[in-house]
Amino acid sequence: MNNTSTQILLLYDNKSLKKGLTSDWGFSCLIILPQYRILFDTGGNPSILLENMREMGVDHEKIDSVILSHWHGDHVGGLSGFLQCQHSLTVYIPKSFPNSFKNETCLTGADVEEIGRDTVIIHPGVHSTGQLGWNIKEQSLILQTAKGLVIITGCAHPGILKIVDHVRKLFKEDIYLLIGGFHLMHNSSSEIMGIAENLKALKVEMIAPCHCSGDDARELFSSHYGENYIECGAGLSLNLPALKV
Repeated sequence: MNNTSTQILLLYDNKSLKKGLTSDWGFSCLIILPQYRILFDTGGNPSILLENMREMGVDHEKIDSVILSHWHGDHVGGLSGFLQCQHSLTVYIPKSFPNSFKNETCLTGADVEEIGRDTVIIHPGVHSTGQLGWNIKEQSLILQTAKGLVIITGCAHPGILKIVDHVRKLFKEDIYLLIGGFHLMHNSSSEIMGIAENLKALKVEMIAPCHCSGDDARELFSSHYGENYIECGAGLSLNLPALKV
């Protein structure tokens, strides 16, 4: 692993692309920046998260912060086990999380930063969207790179189109990569194709659906995006353009 590179490593997903990794329902990825390492979501099972980290050569002690997208067990379930190994960091969570979760996280020694509806700078060139949505409130992560924005979603409960439209209005930049769970498992093929067309209209260049996106969405996005479609699952390693800071 190049310590000066900018990368995304998929640590946890219900599909695996690499022998030796365990697939399980949930999502977690590591964002590797020149000076920071950010764990985005923690999957559902701490043992699987930590074992997949070991298999991918990830040193948990070098992770600087954790960002949790929303309050569902398949995204926060691995946090407690991870914090037993590395607790001297900051955990960024939407304000809508239960107070019991916030208090338990603080008791591990980690600092908790609550994210409201406003966009928040996590590190230079790295932003939270703020918590979006009404029923299930969720934050996504934005990286400002030299080739455009990278958006990382946990489950996209507020709606994948709404998230992308919100980010474009905030930054007025094209989207280089959209990656994560799109929550399209129960959408029809025609609905998914409409979403794919709208994402292209919103200037999303490359796309990597995983987790709760659904097999139909993977196939349809692959067909629609062609060479700009990225097969996604645990074990994926993506090199990104440098941050624009």
